[in-house]
Amino acid sequence: MKLDQKDNIFIAGHKGMVGSAIKKCFEEKGFKNIIFEDRTNLDLTSQNQVSNFFKKNKIDKVIIAAAKVGGIGANSKYPVDFLIDNLYIQSNLLRESQVYDIDQVLFLGSSCIYPKITQNPIKEDQLMSGKLEATNEWYALAKIAGIKLSEAYNIQFKTDFRSIMPTNLYGPEDNFDLENGHVIPALINKFFDAVKNNLDSVEIWGSGNPQREFLHVNDLANAVFFIMSLEKEVYSKFTKPSLSHINIGTGEDISIKQLVKKLTKISGFKGEIIYNTNKPDGTIKKALDVSKIESLGWKHNISLDEGLEETFKWYSNNYPQVRK
Repeated sequence: MKLDQKDNIFIAGHKGMVGSAIKKCFEEKGFKNIIFEDRTNLDLTSQNQVSNFFKKNKIDKVIIAAAKVGGIGANSKYPVDFLIDNLYIQSNLLRESQVYDIDQVLFLGSSCIYPKITQNPIKEDQLMSGKLEATNEWYALAKIAGIKLSEAYNIQFKTDFRSIMPTNLYGPEDNFDLENGHVIPALINKFFDAVKNNLDSVEIWGSGNPQREFLHVNDLANAVFFIMSLEKEVYSKFTKPSLSHINIGTGEDISIKQLVKKLTKISGFKGEIIYNTNKPDGTIKKALDVSKIESLGWKHNISLDEGLEETFKWYSNNYPQVRK
């Protein structure tokens, strides 16, 4: 059942970068019945709490944007947390959505689900075709489990659980922590700090050669709305019961060195860039094949230059509250 403005929509993870962007997008489109809850009152890793929450609230649709996320450093340091917390969150929300006969669920995964070595751009059917990148395999395994569990519910209970796989995301409300943040927010933190404190150099992890694809979070939010607006028959026509996820991205990638050049210009930094090759690069090249979502009628709208400038400005305006 596709979206209706009268729907009661539960956004799990409404305070994060992704969840807050989705909440804003739906509100701007006239949806007033948005349900959300702070983690202090609802622990999504607790099956009992999630079950009670669904029992107490009339929910028509669920968007699973809640997850334990972080960069290479955090994934390497806390493998148990990244695997088990995400497994709990996903399984609890999907289980209760089936138990309480929710009309539609949208599960948000990540492009890290794909093998380290695979074709580029990466098509949806490359899932589970090779070994994962070691620096984020625990998070990736959890997200793969979320996709497959969604498919399992669809097959066994005829539910309408959909999955989308966004590429690397960035934008306002991101995690700008140097250790746990992803590449763009961490770099913005570094360059802002370097300019503010008149530093002579900025250190970049790795060689700078890996290529990455980046999508502004507001584009993702619009993609979420687009996918949930599709009739079930249309979504099913473009997917398969055991291959039901859809890539979301720009289809364009850029090297870390090129990204650094853009942020050097945006920030006004004049010092030296030092690439620390003792730090891991991760996957060398990763861009998604977005032909499926584009054939359905959706395409990204925000250019990388525009998005980087906006995000750097947002960080500057919200400093020091968002700096970690």
